[in-house]
Amino acid sequence: MARIERSAGILCHISSLPGKYGIGNLGREAYEFCDFLHKAHIKYWQILPLAQTGYGDSPYQSVCVNSGNPYFIDVEDLHARGLLDDNELASCEMPEGPVDYGTLYKKRYEILQTAYSRFNVKDPDFVAFIESGEFEDYALFMSLKSMYLGTWDTFPEAYKRRENLALSEFKENVYRTDYCFWLFLQYIFEEQWEKLKAYANSLGIKIIGDIPLYVANDSADAWANPELFQLDEDYKPTKVAGVPPDYFSETGQLWGNVLYDWDAMEKDGFAWWKKRMKKAAALYDGIRFDHFRGLDRYYAIPYGDKTAENGEWVDGPKTKLFKALADEMEGLDVIAEDLGNIDDSVIALKEACGFPGMAILLFAFDGDKKNAYLPANITENTVIYTGTHDNDAALGYLKTLTATHFKVFKKELRDALKSEGEEYPFVSREETVTALNVCAMASKATLAVLPIQDVLRLDNSCRMNTPAVMEGNWRFRLTAIPTRLDAAYLRLLVKRFDRDAKSAPEDIFA
Repeated sequence: MARIERSAGILCHISSLPGKYGIGNLGREAYEFCDFLHKAHIKYWQILPLAQTGYGDSPYQSVCVNSGNPYFIDVEDLHARGLLDDNELASCEMPEGPVDYGTLYKKRYEILQTAYSRFNVKDPDFVAFIESGEFEDYALFMSLKSMYLGTWDTFPEAYKRRENLALSEFKENVYRTDYCFWLFLQYIFEEQWEKLKAYANSLGIKIIGDIPLYVANDSADAWANPELFQLDEDYKPTKVAGVPPDYFSETGQLWGNVLYDWDAMEKDGFAWWKKRMKKAAALYDGIRFDHFRGLDRYYAIPYGDKTAENGEWVDGPKTKLFKALADEMEGLDVIAEDLGNIDDSVIALKEACGFPGMAILLFAFDGDKKNAYLPANITENTVIYTGTHDNDAALGYLKTLTATHFKVFKKELRDALKSEGEEYPFVSREETVTALNVCAMASKATLAVLPIQDVLRLDNSCRMNTPAVMEGNWRFRLTAIPTRLDAAYLRLLVKRFDRDAKSAPEDIFA
């Protein structure tokens, strides 16, 4: 494979963009963020999953893995199309600050219904979109959810078990009121996303998406393909996903996602995964494969357990999956999220696939000279981060340290910088965040990605997610697009550490 050329990226989800409509969207501010990245000579914009979220609002628990989140639809574009009037557009405005998902849910779908009521469903492009059948299961699932509420295993039996005649009659009855409404949302989302991605690409910016390993129990994916998941005869999970006790939680993380039946998936040549990766290749220029270790061995927790302590490790598909996906993934660059409980078998799988793994600087300074995340111990085929969406913001973490621990942290960070040939002066906790950014950029890792919180030296009031905590996550939003000064700061780092990649984007990853 081609050798990776040095470059830099910024991690910021669409929902975290600023604006007056309650949540970041695919409109003006997204284009302005691309302009900011371009001015900063940043080559990669990394985001979280784009999919429509369900209960809990987590982008890692979607109603359909290939869907787009209707909250991200640019309502100003709907206004420009004549689908919303001035008063309706004004009604979409919400106070600045963290996302208020409760209010957003009540207001946004109502206004999207209004826009749909004025949309020409006979538009040839929309008709072709419907006839492609790509989102038929999603549209049926959401229509059933709208009517019956609850989870899909509580649908009337004929719908739960997808009896053809019953579903055909249901689709006919709700075709204009519900079915086409949900397809309209996906159609508009895809149009807006394609335009934004094309704009980013025109500036030399590539978008890294995020592929959650698992699907939500209450999803169109599980409802439409129950034979591919570990479900009993009543469609209840037999075991669910999570991870054992670790850095984040003493009792482990009980995600609760339904697990795949890998044997069943292998029998049809991993067709479901091929469809998923083909869609990812259309949406993104690269992907972060979340919880990569679960493809080597996954942690299975008995359904109904209250913690993740009693799970067991079970073999996953290993290289068989990636061999099957080779054609669909051609040209799609992959980052393996290899954090957490990693053993030699996971490392062997990552190396067999050739994917770069991840290193997190906030995990590096524990006094262990053999710590795998220390810059001196990583390889070039690595993507280095100060932190991820699941971590404290760097400043937030540093504020939790006692004076004694902070002094030790600074010493180890200085040593790490020296190992990279750098002597960067820092004293305060805010200055230490900047030093962490410098350390990431100076490292030998081919790609260095900085969360926008760390670029702006924000604290834990701006943290994106706290694993194993159910409330208050995914709400962080910027108050404004970063400034020219912020762009100049990043541009200096990019140039200082030779990360202003000049090669074709497809050569960035191994």
